[in-house]
Amino acid sequence: MSEDQEENQSTDDQQNSAEQHDSDEIPGAAEAQMAAGDFGQAEADVEAVDEQLAEAKDQLLRSIAEMENVRRRAQRDVENAHKFAVEKLLADLFPVVDSMEKAIETAENSEPGEGTKAIVEGVSLSLKLFVDTLAKAGVEQIDPLGQPFDPQLHEAMAMVPNPDAEPNTVMDVMQKGYVLNGRLTRAAKVIVVKAS
Repeated sequence: MSEDQEENQSTDDQQNSAEQHDSDEIPGAAEAQMAAGDFGQAEADVEAVDEQLAEAKDQLLRSIAEMENVRRRAQRDVENAHKFAVEKLLADLFPVVDSMEKAIETAENSEPGEGTKAIVEGVSLSLKLFVDTLAKAGVEQIDPLGQPFDPQLHEAMAMVPNPDAEPNTVMDVMQKGYVLNGRLTRAAKVIVVKAS
């Protein structure tokens, strides 16, 4: 080996020794080099966690919205239960009103007499009181005589031709209908004018 080669070899050994010495002096240098390689993996992991977090947040918001909808539906059902709780009772009371109306009608059509007039007045007052009581409970009476036929509120029992009346109007009311707080509880039974 020549002198020049020995010098070069000696210089290379010194550089390698210096690099080795430098990496020994910097604590964690080897780990830092390995960590730099793992940085890309860490970013991918963070993105995956962010996606999972966004998904969980979305599911939470949907669950909260669904619970709010359930709460509103339950509240509406309770309100309707309170509002229409007396519906069955009212259905049982309607025939009483019908009977009183028929009693007045019969008394008015019979031969006039002193007793008959008192009966008509008494039953008329009782009927008025009863209908007023129903009105306080939110019940409206449907008396469609002379009005156009409405299948939402009326039940046609018969169709009769009548040249003096307009077609498709109510000519006679057999039974009045009733509405409870805007909801039909009994349709009015009517006779409708048939088109000729």
